[in-house]
Amino acid sequence: MPRLATSDHYTLDLPAGHRFPIAKYGLIREQLLWQGIAGPDDFYDPGFCPEEDILRVHTDDYWRKVSTLQLSPAEVRRLGLPQSPQLLRRSLSSSAGTVQTALAALRDGVALKLAGGTHHAFADRGEGFCVLNDQAIAARHLLAHGLARQILIVDLDVHQGDGTAAIFRDEPQVFTFSMHAGANYPLRKEQSDLDVALPLGTDDSEYLRILAEILPALLAQVQPDFVFYQAGVDVLATDKLGKLALSQAGCRARDAFVFAAVCARNLPVAVTMGGGYSERLSDIVDAHCNTFREAFALKYER
Repeated sequence: MPRLATSDHYTLDLPAGHRFPIAKYGLIREQLLWQGIAGPDDFYDPGFCPEEDILRVHTDDYWRKVSTLQLSPAEVRRLGLPQSPQLLRRSLSSSAGTVQTALAALRDGVALKLAGGTHHAFADRGEGFCVLNDQAIAARHLLAHGLARQILIVDLDVHQGDGTAAIFRDEPQVFTFSMHAGANYPLRKEQSDLDVALPLGTDDSEYLRILAEILPALLAQVQPDFVFYQAGVDVLATDKLGKLALSQAGCRARDAFVFAAVCARNLPVAVTMGGGYSERLSDIVDAHCNTFREAFALKYER
């Protein structure tokens, strides 16, 4: 059983009616335990991300403002979350967890993070509920320590990974692939190495057909020795912010296809959860738990 990076930093003081579903993280942990998908010993607290890792990705000025809670009102509005010591601890814990997840994937073949996938964070600013870009921090950690030669980021969140694309725009050792709803947030897209903008309302069959056409060929082209997978479940038809039309079964089939593709090449894969904003929390929790089920099945096949 892969161990799952988690922490106790699930709570934030948010205004009433805020759209960020912070409750999902604790509920997913409880669901994994209740269904026997994971046991208590499978979870661990990764601690906090060291400044050295953060500054490989984020600018000195931005990190200073984040760490001292000195973001301007305009920067807080762009972030979409009120700055607080809680948010800082959560961001540091999440980033540390993704680094540890990447290291675990090198050891075990597949590893998952309970949270993560803050792909709207740029080097010099936070946006879209994302303070620090955890996948970028983990990717740079691997490269800095000689643990990966060529990294592929497979971002299947419904929103483009704009911050990640901008951070790695001039980095040949990291290839960014984002398949997302075209007419959706962010309004101004960045340029990933490969962007696939889907029409609104794309359903299971069309989504899976496009993914099957692209991913195996991309793996052959890029020849990565490490994969990050952003497994956002905001592709669901029930999602308030997604604008695609995948079913629970279609979302699970997406995950199974990604894992099968990387398994066929015997590649380590680190999984972050990404977004999910369905009206019913149970829809979000079920879809995320399906990602864990498919990843654990991959683990047993290796």
